[in-house]
Order: sequence, then structure tokens, then C-alpha cells
Amino acid sequence: MIESYSFGVIVIAGKAYTSDIKMINSEVIPRWWRKTGHSVCIDDVADLLDANPKSLIIGKGSPGDMTANKLLQDRLKELEIELIEEPTAKAVEIFNQKLAKGENVAAGFHLTC
Repeated sequence: MIESYSFGVIVIAGKAYTSDIKMINSEVIPRWWRKTGHSVCIDDVADLLDANPKSLIIGKGSPGDMTANKLLQDRLKELEIELIEEPTAKAVEIFNQKLAKGENVAAGFHLTC
């Protein structure tokens, strides 16, 4: 479970992360870099897709500037993976809810803008 999020910091299992992260269920993948800043492409989340999650949650940053590009959106539809894009604070809430229900869930969290 994610313990807290505030602009620039996310805390998981007592550890604070200050760079964007990805998660597959409870596993943290630190230092998430994307090929194109605020646009998430298939290559940026290929490891998450390999886990065959039921949902992929994108934490879009505090104001919500980051989004999944059209190719990723189309690929998720093909794979029947639900895409949820929300500002990071809301994305954290949704992620925790799905994880608590035992769902296979993956996420990428942008911690700033």
C-alpha cells in the first residue's frame, strides 16, 4: 500500500521516493523515466503490461499534465486492460483501493507537474 503522496514525494513501506515510480501490485520500480516527458508510450510501461494487470493506473502529476498516448490507449483496449488516468493524489487512492481488493494492478506515478 502507498502510505502517502504529496507534491514530489510518495511513501511506500516507510520509504520515501522523490522520483517518478512504477508499481506492479506491491512491487516498486523506482526512477521511472519516459521517452517523451509528459506522454506515456507503450515502451514506458512494457514491464507493467508484461504483468498482465487488470488495470493500469497513471498518476498524471499534481495538476494532471501527463497522459497516455493514443498508441498506448489502443494497445490497452486490445489487451482488455482498464486505463485509469487521474491526478496523482486520486490515482494513489484508486491504486490502494484496487490493491486492497486483491486486484492485479499496475501503475505509473508522476510525482510533480
